[in-house]
Amino acid sequence: MQNKLFISFFICLISLTQFSCVPKNNSKRIIVASYGKVESLDPARVTTLKAFQLLASLGDTLYAINNDGKLVPKLALGMPIISDEKLKITINLKENIYFHDGTQFDAKAMKFTIDRFRRIGLNNYILGDKINFVETPSKFQLILNLNKPSSSINALLTSINLTPISPTFYKDYSNKFLNDNFIGTGKYLLKNFSNEKQFLAPNNRYWGLKPKNDGINFIGYENSSSLYGALKSKQIDVLLSNSIEDIQRNELNLTSKEKKIREGVAPETQITFISLRTNSYPFNSLGVRLAISKSINRNLISKKVSYNLRKPLRSIVPPIFKESNQDLWPEYNPKEARTLLEKEGFCNGKKLIFPLTYRSNVPSDKLISLIIQEDIKNNLSDCISIDINGVESTTMYENLSKGVYPAAIYDWTGLYSDPEAYLKPLLSCSEIVENLCKEGESVLSGSFWASKKIENLFKESDSLVGFYRLNNLIKIEKIASESIPYIPIWISSQRAWSQNKISKPIFNGSGIISLSDLELINE
Repeated sequence: MQNKLFISFFICLISLTQFSCVPKNNSKRIIVASYGKVESLDPARVTTLKAFQLLASLGDTLYAINNDGKLVPKLALGMPIISDEKLKITINLKENIYFHDGTQFDAKAMKFTIDRFRRIGLNNYILGDKINFVETPSKFQLILNLNKPSSSINALLTSINLTPISPTFYKDYSNKFLNDNFIGTGKYLLKNFSNEKQFLAPNNRYWGLKPKNDGINFIGYENSSSLYGALKSKQIDVLLSNSIEDIQRNELNLTSKEKKIREGVAPETQITFISLRTNSYPFNSLGVRLAISKSINRNLISKKVSYNLRKPLRSIVPPIFKESNQDLWPEYNPKEARTLLEKEGFCNGKKLIFPLTYRSNVPSDKLISLIIQEDIKNNLSDCISIDINGVESTTMYENLSKGVYPAAIYDWTGLYSDPEAYLKPLLSCSEIVENLCKEGESVLSGSFWASKKIENLFKESDSLVGFYRLNNLIKIEKIASESIPYIPIWISSQRAWSQNKISKPIFNGSGIISLSDLELINE
């Protein structure tokens, strides 16, 4: 018996160069890695790009933005039907679509999701007072009754925050969410969930095109160095992150040009800016805000920090939505900045001293701060002194509305594909007292600035379309650019990189990768 075992082992050993003694793993699961954790998969509560990316695989939206920037139906059967008075939006839904728990998707499920988001959604301001109530006249027909005409409602229907969830399953969890039991309609089923790792398996009952892989292992890394190293050492198949260091982004970009890896680039939708607290010293002075704005050398920041991969920006609306009027904000001019500061009583023995806060877990933020600090030291050292200080991003977002930071660097990506998705979160205000915001989005954004004229223009824009609406929105931004509650710095594209054995990552018009299209193409 022992001799037989030995012979079998020997035969196996000498044949390793040609055959395997264990069954070959034919799995086409793909390891996708990103930075950080996923705290929630609740569509009503998510705010991070990473969570949006997962939701886009586990669920569907009524509509989506394709690569050409056009609205296309997903769960909807066709384009929205708008009534003559523009107060009713009728959406016919596809039939034979099922949630992961086997229950059917229908108009009542969509109504449940919309009503839930309006009630508890962290970003429910995007619907604001647009929707009065939702009707379901038939099983597969949805009617949105609006309070007033809204030209942005179509784009809003692409928001991942409105990803439908099973009302049967979540009936008992309307105010909370079970992350490890996500029940949507998407191409993938959630098989395992932790904050650091999520395992997705193909949904064999999916109504549309099936995934081109056997599943996704979505992994979170604690820092950019380990994330970058994992791709370089081929521990992961795809790297999806804007949080890696810019020197690493540049190296990966150069490596892709050498055909050693594949690079996917999304539309430019992420803006980075400085929020100025306008309700207290020193930025309650327009002259000071204007001077600081003229002290920011965007070209230098783009070159030294991002290797020109991120473009200088003098607007708070990406060019994809507004090709003209991209230079509304003041341009770099340290001489004019000095003149303004002198008028405000600074220079010549008195310095403007203020802290500039950045997100400590976003590598580029610190570098931006250091470049600004150094450039101002070289040109306006007798006028301005900047103390830079890093705060973890979660802490920063919690403190912005409390007025903790005189000046803070962070970024924003619109929650739907429309200029309004950038203007309203930064400029809208529901309660204005003496040109300051007491309650509203500009409080949450840390500026506390407000304009009654802008609020009136927002209302006018709701009833306009095409050129006339865009012109109104440009007027809004122009007013803001003259008051400078924010200082735009640059605009970025989400990027992703894959090993050569994996197909190139493809982004849609909203900056989301189709994980289902990732395919093992060369083993």
